[in-house]
Amino acid sequence: MPELSHRRRLLVLAICCMSLLIVSLDNTVLNVALPSMQRELHATTSGLQWTIDAYTLVLASLLMLAGSTADRIGRKRVFMSGLVVFSIGSLLCSLAPNLTLLVVFRMVQAVGGSMLNPVAMSIITNTFTDARERARAIGVWGAVVGISMAAGPLVGGLLVESVGWRSIFWVNLPVGLAALLLTLRFVPESRAPRARRPDPVGQVLVIALFGSLTYAIIEAPDSGAATVAPFAAVALAALIGLLWYEPRRQEPLIDLRFFHSAPFSGATVIAISAFAALGGFLFLSTLYLQNVRGLDALHAGLWMLPMALPTFLCAPLSGRLVGTRGPRLPLLVAGAAITASGVMFAAFSAETSDATLLLGYVLFGIGFGFVNAPITNTAVSGMPRAQAGVAAAVASTSRQLGQTLGVAVLGAVLASGIGRSSYKDAFVEAAGPGWWILTGCGVAVLVLGFVTSGRWAHGTADRTAEKLESPEVRQAVGASGRA
Repeated sequence: MPELSHRRRLLVLAICCMSLLIVSLDNTVLNVALPSMQRELHATTSGLQWTIDAYTLVLASLLMLAGSTADRIGRKRVFMSGLVVFSIGSLLCSLAPNLTLLVVFRMVQAVGGSMLNPVAMSIITNTFTDARERARAIGVWGAVVGISMAAGPLVGGLLVESVGWRSIFWVNLPVGLAALLLTLRFVPESRAPRARRPDPVGQVLVIALFGSLTYAIIEAPDSGAATVAPFAAVALAALIGLLWYEPRRQEPLIDLRFFHSAPFSGATVIAISAFAALGGFLFLSTLYLQNVRGLDALHAGLWMLPMALPTFLCAPLSGRLVGTRGPRLPLLVAGAAITASGVMFAAFSAETSDATLLLGYVLFGIGFGFVNAPITNTAVSGMPRAQAGVAAAVASTSRQLGQTLGVAVLGAVLASGIGRSSYKDAFVEAAGPGWWILTGCGVAVLVLGFVTSGRWAHGTADRTAEKLESPEVRQAVGASGRA
């Protein structure tokens, strides 16, 4: 990618953030619309889970393929294709006549979405080559997530109450079109100097792992262990297959050597934990506010602002801290705040009081606001720029996998606890175990944030980068894999 002026770099950042905005806004708007969709489409709790997880599951499955494909054939080309497919999928979602087709069209959306965020992050990484400037850019990127969380519930509430839930998908169309035209005009094409070959076997194994695992978790409360056991077995077999097959390829879909870096491995697990907490938190909160407290979509959206605003305010601050002091402090703040929020709901039933509910939302918003920038920066820092797309895609995959698992696990826990009772009567007690799981996610962020950000961890990152950049080592790994 050619060296760009400061103004042009900022414009590229703004265009990439537009793609993040429509993808993130789509998720937060959809959460507010869940109860309305449940009533109109006669959906069960598992049906609601699939409207979210069908999207995040396909996204998680295809992100690494999209990242490596963009590095190979051109990031701008893949990014523009993603905008087109995502916009078409959004239009189809707004026209879906039933729950089944809505889930299918959400999957179409996800195919487009898989070509947006990791590719946009790769474009940003290759545009902002200075480490401190890149950290600030990633802070802005994280702030866009906060904007979507702040605007999503309000926009969604207004649209659902005034027009209906189908209108929430219309928001993506003008933003997607504008981003497409601006990308065509201002974003330069870039690709990796040495293209990576496709890995179809690895891709199939990833899809089998994510899909079967999610199905087993979501359907377990309704279908029972005997029905979901085969899917759990497929997930285990796919995982074993990945661990056996990928190291034997010279250019694998998932380069397991990345995980020799403690900061990279830590960022991956932290991303899964933090976004599992986010997915579960939004799912439980939306159902509680509307199905238990009886609020309409707009007022439920207003109640989500105490969580969304701290995320918006803390994300750029986190980016600046990462640029000046490294990732440890933001990760420790994030882990402590998410843990404290989870404990309030799990141990003290924060839902039952307006004051504690407000405080729980604020704490979670602070925690999530601080966590995104260090995840992204750690995932791509130290990695060869030629593999930026793959590294960014692994980080994005971890986010989407975490959100998928959060909705699947906490939704399954909630469904098992409620059984045949009404939401209003059984929700607080049934959600208790889910809040403890969320607390565990916060503890994971806190502990891993401390362990993987010290001198030892940085040493593993340096050694991993040397191996990844060494042609001799690549040849030796390829020879041992063929042996």
